[in-house]
Order: sequence, then structure tokens, then C-alpha cells
Amino acid sequence: MKKYVMALDQGTTSCRSILFDVDGRICSMAQKEFTQIYPHPGWVEHDPMEIWSSQLAVSIEAIAKLGISPMDIAAIGITNQRETTVVWNRHTGVPVYNAIVWQCRRTAERIEQLKADGMEEYVKKTTGLIPDAYFSASKVAWILDNVEGARKEAEEGNLLFGTIDTWLIWQLTRGTVHVTDYTNAARTMMFDINKLCWDDKILDYFKIPKCMLPKVRASSYVYGYTEPTVLGGSIPISGAAGDQQASLFGQCCFNQGDIKNTYGTGGFILMNIGEEAGESDNGLLITIAASLAGKVQYAVEGSIFVAGAGVQWLRDEMQLVKNAAETEELALSVPDTNGMYMVPAFTGIGAPYWDPYARGTAVGITRGCNKAHFVRATLESMVYQSRDIIEVMEKESGVKVKSLRVDGGASRNNFLMQFQSDILGVEVLRPDCVETTALGAAYLAGIAVGYWKDLDDICAHWTLERTFTPSMDPDHRDELVHGWHRAVEKSLGWVEK
Repeated sequence: MKKYVMALDQGTTSCRSILFDVDGRICSMAQKEFTQIYPHPGWVEHDPMEIWSSQLAVSIEAIAKLGISPMDIAAIGITNQRETTVVWNRHTGVPVYNAIVWQCRRTAERIEQLKADGMEEYVKKTTGLIPDAYFSASKVAWILDNVEGARKEAEEGNLLFGTIDTWLIWQLTRGTVHVTDYTNAARTMMFDINKLCWDDKILDYFKIPKCMLPKVRASSYVYGYTEPTVLGGSIPISGAAGDQQASLFGQCCFNQGDIKNTYGTGGFILMNIGEEAGESDNGLLITIAASLAGKVQYAVEGSIFVAGAGVQWLRDEMQLVKNAAETEELALSVPDTNGMYMVPAFTGIGAPYWDPYARGTAVGITRGCNKAHFVRATLESMVYQSRDIIEVMEKESGVKVKSLRVDGGASRNNFLMQFQSDILGVEVLRPDCVETTALGAAYLAGIAVGYWKDLDDICAHWTLERTFTPSMDPDHRDELVHGWHRAVEKSLGWVEK
């Protein structure tokens, strides 16, 4: 039996390659940051060739660190920043423009026009998404409309579109495979998540030729093999999933009602809602969960705009801490926030409030407030925002959350995890491996080639590092949550329209 599965973890700021063994343990890892390009305010781009060269470099480095042969690798799984858009020439492999990143807001006016044209409800019902510049469709259209000759080349069948998973698979196979998985297709705002196909009406609206689009397959599927000259051998590429769906899979959230929260720059809460897509009336997104061939499951997703970014703000702008680790010590140095709340609505506030005109607000400040109270209140804001979203998920799904699985950098903060448990009133489960995004991609790839047998085999390798159990008096919990909601009210509508 081959010894390892490789996960390519292509994120917004860096590329990583991780080699896992059959027990799901990290055996080797390499990481490389790449350039962030900001041509205009609100615009964000990446160089697709730099992404590829960085990903290739860390893959070779991870193999070299173990001193192994590519023949020791059973499969490759890919997880990626979602929605980021690449368009390239199918004959030369050269991108016609930089990758337009999910964060980029250049197409906001195009989305407003879509709403004015009466397409909003159709898009929501078909794709599960709320129309936004965040997703890929308007980015593809922008490239076709603004790059000289691009539309003509696309209509003649010479251009291809892909999210980053598709771009990497194309490169790894030296241009022989043009494919994506259901989870990434579901984030393009062009894919019918019920019929599992590209939607002609949306493509026609954006004037995107269907011949540009990749084939769509399950997240666990042998898409193709690496061309031998790329990594030194022919390795199956057999797993792909957008980062948050990969994390849900890596956390073994395979059953309806299973839920996870990733505490990164933002916070991403996904709940498995089973085999029916359903709809959200409260601004949550319906998306396709990573699953095995022959079985499609769905998830409801709620995003917190500011989670770890709040800690970065404390460190970089406010200079209240030198590093993230200090926040736990400071938070525990005081018994509470001394009555203050921090609402980190730096760029508006998301579900369930959905107010782009909200702004960051600190309330309840008295003469006794000090640095530790500010730090604690900022950490607590992550917890309150998570509760707001989980309450909506419970209401819409009819499923009561019994426990929450957590991952991401901030999940290492014990104070934060205990407060999360107290405010939710449920157990919070932190696994040994918090690199669950990469692990999920590895699991998807490994199952497709028999490295792991099935979901039960994977669950046997999920190991718990710590359980946080609620200990807060319910009346005190309700009092704190009531205060949070009052604080949010003060932040809403701050920017005058």
C-alpha cells in the first residue's frame, strides 16, 4: 500500500502542500505566500501563473522533506479559495487576465443591474446564493467584456474558465483535464444546485459561452493523473472541494444536523442539511457539501465577516497586543468585559442583520474599562456572531444543534472556545488536527482510490483533542446575549445612505 495522500491547500494568501498518512496525521508540510495585487480600491487580483508555480514548488518541497518518491503517494486532493476566477487560452494555457479574487468588488454595479432586471429570486432559487460580486459569474463576464478580443475568442471556443481547483488540475495534467467538483461549481452563481448542471438562463444573462465551462464531477472522483514530468510520476488526482466544504468533510460532518465553525480571518459556519437543498429566508447561503460519488448532500452556510480579522485589528491598528496568543492571557486576566461590547462591523454586518451601512461600534464603556476588557470584548464578538447564525440555522432546518466542531487558527484559543460553549449551551469539540480543510481534501482523494475504505474508516481516525462543556448559568447567558443584541442595534445604519 502506498504510504501517503497529498493535499494541495490553495488559499487566498498562500499555497500549502501537506502529506497525510493513513491515520490522518501530518507527515510533511510546505507553505509559500504569493503576491496580492490591488489595481484599484476594492479590486483584488492574483497572478494565476504565480499560484501554479507556488503550488508546484511547495508540493515538490513537501515530498523532498520526507525523502520519498512520488510513487509513495496514493492520491492528490485539492482544496481551494472559492469563487476566484481564471480565464485562459485552451491552446496555449496562458491566462488572458489575472485571476479575479473572491474579495474583489469591481462587479458590484453589474450585480445591482441583475437585481434591477428582476433576476435576483431566480438566482437564489437556482443557485442557492444571494446575488453578489463575491461569486464567479460576474467576474467571468467582466473579463470577457474588458479584455480586448476575449469575447470573440470565447465564442470561438478558444477560452476556458475555471475556479482555482480547475486551474490546478489543468496544470497538473498538462492541459488534458478541464473539470471541477460540485462544491466549487456551486459557488460560481452559474450552477443549478438542484439539477446539478450549468444554468442556461444565467449564462445567457451574463453572455458566457457554455463551451468555456468545465465538466462537473463529485468531490471524490478520479479526475485524471499528473503528467509524469510535473511531479516525477503519474499520481491520481481524485479529490477536490472548496475550502469550507472540505473543512466540513474533514470534520466528519456527514449527517444531517452536523455543524462546524472555522475561525479564520472570517468565520464560516456550515451545517449539513441532508439530501434536499431547501431555501433560506434569512440571508444564509445554500450550497453543495463535499460528498462521495453517487451521493449529493447540501449544506447551509453563514459567514462572519470579522473573526480573526478582529484580532489582527487589535494587533496592527490598535496595537493592544503583539500577537494573537496574547489575547487569551488578557481575556482571562479580567472576569468579564466590565459591561462593554464590541461589534466589529468594520465593513457592514452580515446574517441575520444584513446591513452594509453598519460600522464597528464599542458600547458600554466606563472609566473602569481597560485594554483587557477591549480584547475580551473583541474575542466575545466572534462567539455572539456565531450564535446569531446558528440560531437561524436551527430555525430554518428544524434541527437542534447538539455539539459544534471547530477548527481554524482561533480555535486554539481556550478562552474563546469555552465562551463559545457557554453562549451556545452546547459542547464544543476541538479535534487533534485543526488543519481540517487540507485533511478533508486528503480524505476525499483517498477514498476514491481505496486508501481509506469508506466514511466509517475516516471517522475512526477523527480524534478529539478537547471538549469544552457549557458551565454558564442560563439566566446570565440570556442577559449577555440581550446586551449583544442591543449593541448591534447601535451599530446599524451608521453610514448615511
